[in-house]
Amino acid sequence: MASRALVGRLSSISTLEHSQTNTIKNLIGALNFVFYNDRKRNYSSQKRLVTMIPGDGIGPEISASVKQIFSAASVPIDWEDVDVTPVKGPDGLFRLPQKIFESMEKTKVGLKGPLATPIGKGHQSLNLALRKAFSLYANVRPCKSIEGYETPYKNVDIVTIRENTEGEYSGIEHTIVDGVVQSIKLITENASRRVAEYAFKYARENKRSTVTAVHKANIMRMSDGLFLKCCRNVAAKNKDIKFNEMYLDTVCLNLVQDPLAFDVLVMPNLYGDILSDLCAGLIGGLGVTPSGNIGEEGAIFESVHGTAPDIAGQNKANPTALLLSAVMMLRYMQLTPYADRIERAAFDVIREGKVLTGDLKGNATCSQFTEEICKKVTA
Repeated sequence: MASRALVGRLSSISTLEHSQTNTIKNLIGALNFVFYNDRKRNYSSQKRLVTMIPGDGIGPEISASVKQIFSAASVPIDWEDVDVTPVKGPDGLFRLPQKIFESMEKTKVGLKGPLATPIGKGHQSLNLALRKAFSLYANVRPCKSIEGYETPYKNVDIVTIRENTEGEYSGIEHTIVDGVVQSIKLITENASRRVAEYAFKYARENKRSTVTAVHKANIMRMSDGLFLKCCRNVAAKNKDIKFNEMYLDTVCLNLVQDPLAFDVLVMPNLYGDILSDLCAGLIGGLGVTPSGNIGEEGAIFESVHGTAPDIAGQNKANPTALLLSAVMMLRYMQLTPYADRIERAAFDVIREGKVLTGDLKGNATCSQFTEEICKKVTA
């Protein structure tokens, strides 16, 4: 830091004679060289290991894109790639491979591409399995309008925070009699309070003014009633943040009428799944929407769009969602300067509109889009 300050002071000298100026220029060059190499040594000695789950379909392509951009930005991260294809156990059930647990135990942080789950074949959702396995109780999805990517809605800036471990997604189902299946919605005080506390913490740390609890306590008086009670109790301890509560259907109506009326939304699992996709639609879709799953001892950040098998391997994929999720990851890891730099580069490329993938209304390949961001990062 001292060498940087000295470089700045020496650079400002403008009244020196020619010979003195050359001497100072040489000194500035030497100091810059020392500062640059010191910085490189510090970064290399502080590298963090991050679990990378490339995923299925276009997952490996967009994961490679993120790695390339991180490399261009000299982000102090090493990647550990892990395949999470389910492994069939002796009991005939499919489970996550042991390697993902070993990797996350070391790294505590992961980045995940899209995963495919066979439909109607008795397979548990791999995304849900990962969230449960690592107690990633809060799904956070910022939905903010991107300059240069036009949608019917302007200046949207909403964050959805979804309870991630229970609700209708608890997987508690059984057949009562033939043709009648019962699914149990599990709501607990601990999980509800925990996600509410996170919502207020997020709002405060990100200079947000309002948290709105989304519920249907008028119908599900006990389950949603418990969730709402926990939100009210947490709100009472966080009076610096404004608190609202609204029915799910009212929120849906108001979102499409005036999304600018909302700030941070917190809700049980199923409502969050629906509303987070709705909010993503306001800004252009899942292809430009980041997502993070936060737990008490770790986090996995992910692209929430599908695997797009129809374009897999064709160099057509848009890596923006996974890249912006990786930016969220960097901020979570307190590597904010790198996050800001990469995010700015990505948004600059989109705003200029010259090198965009097909879903962004361009005709560039994934590789060309990635290279253009890399140029911005290193400029």
